[in-house]
Amino acid sequence: MSDQPSRRRSGGRAARRAARSEATQEAVPFLTRSMAPVEVVSEEGLAAIEDNAETILEEVGIDFREYPRALELLGSAGAQVDGERVRFPRGMCREIIEASAPATYTHHARNPARSVQVGGDATVFAPAYGPPFVHDLDDGRRYATIEDFNNFVKLAYQSPHLHLSGGTVCEPVDIPVSKRHLDMVYAHLRYSDKPFMGSVTAAERAQDTVDMAKLVFGDEFVEANTVVTSLINASSPMAWDATMLGAADVYAQHNQATMLSPFILAGAMAPVTVAGVAAQTLAEALAGMTFVQVVRPGAPMIFGSFASSMSMQTGAPTFGTPEPALVLYTVAALARRLGLPFRSGGSLCASKIPDAQAAAESMATLVPTVMAGVNFVLHAAGWLEGGLAMGYEKFVIDADQCGLMARFMKGVDLSDNGQAMAAIRETGPGQHFLGSAHTLENFESAFARSEVANNDSFEQWSEEGSLDAAQRANGIWKKMLADYQAPALDEAADEALGEFVKRRGAELPDAFA
Repeated sequence: MSDQPSRRRSGGRAARRAARSEATQEAVPFLTRSMAPVEVVSEEGLAAIEDNAETILEEVGIDFREYPRALELLGSAGAQVDGERVRFPRGMCREIIEASAPATYTHHARNPARSVQVGGDATVFAPAYGPPFVHDLDDGRRYATIEDFNNFVKLAYQSPHLHLSGGTVCEPVDIPVSKRHLDMVYAHLRYSDKPFMGSVTAAERAQDTVDMAKLVFGDEFVEANTVVTSLINASSPMAWDATMLGAADVYAQHNQATMLSPFILAGAMAPVTVAGVAAQTLAEALAGMTFVQVVRPGAPMIFGSFASSMSMQTGAPTFGTPEPALVLYTVAALARRLGLPFRSGGSLCASKIPDAQAAAESMATLVPTVMAGVNFVLHAAGWLEGGLAMGYEKFVIDADQCGLMARFMKGVDLSDNGQAMAAIRETGPGQHFLGSAHTLENFESAFARSEVANNDSFEQWSEEGSLDAAQRANGIWKKMLADYQAPALDEAADEALGEFVKRRGAELPDAFA
């Protein structure tokens, strides 16, 4: 007899938790910030960094490697070209960018209700990008496969807290490098109707991405609107390589967005100081964005920054430390002064598993991301092991934190309901507010609630298995995949995509490097 009441209590708690969690699933296509970004550097300090960046561009120069078209276009625009080294007259890059680059743009999803604004007062969260490994509690760390890739696209599609299905959410190493981009783009277009990111590992793969998008959106729509935003990383220090330039060239020609992002490990790929990293980041980004604008004036762009500290003892990248946060705040301010959308941040950590280190380091990146006003947050969910692994449980935990950050970004409600003076008058001194009309009207939406954290008593928690956060997340992602239903896709478009993948796959040789 003692078991029966316990089961009833447990079932009631589970049902109440499910109902509460469901009530918090506010799915919006993107977040609109109500708070001003935090500034950590004075106007004079930012001007000094901008001046240093101009000095780098003018005196040191930026290499544009093995891509003659970039040298020709930049030379024609007024840059000084010496071999592969390009030097820019003071102010040239800023003048070209400010003349044509849009301050905001719409990244269209195949479901128009999920299209996002990039820039301005908008913030979007996208999953981690690029890991060759995946990790979960059941099978540990292993090489990623196309099944894992499809799983993470489905999880991102289902999460109300992620606004894009991402890009290379993990590398499906069971498919040749030469043709895996076809399966990845197909997955984004078939298993999700959120915006997605394109392939950048070769110019022809970027072109395949555009061609596949046209099968779904239509040729004219793609040429007139942005349906792909793609990550273009600099080869820091102070260089852009042919692979990234070729991909950026293709996307810009077709009016698709590029995210020009110096990828910097401070101490190895840039100076060890915050101001030095910021100046070099600005110089590299200005050079890359200038190339995009001379390819096609008005092509949408994002000013990107990825800066990590490193262990000076081992050379390993470190995350969650103060210096990268200061770089983030600083470069975010520089992007605002330039009038461009800004990408940075995420939920970064060096931990190998979803443990306390992962949580602490991730929040030490995510909080500055939110406070600095980042527009495009890549690596918002799933990042483990310095980006080498995509974690199933980490994905769920991170997405949950993105949901809580979304509530924080709404700021303070100063409406009559938010000021709650009626409740204060009704309740009076010495009484509680639990029964007040205001509380009853607002209790379901009053506070953000985690979908992963457990707030039960110790006894209740023990009775239900003594699960930690990662174990609870393990059950959540499995249920999400079990419940997954693919969004509708026009049958003819799906057939055309399948034929394209088959045809291009047959044309390309198998190559794993």
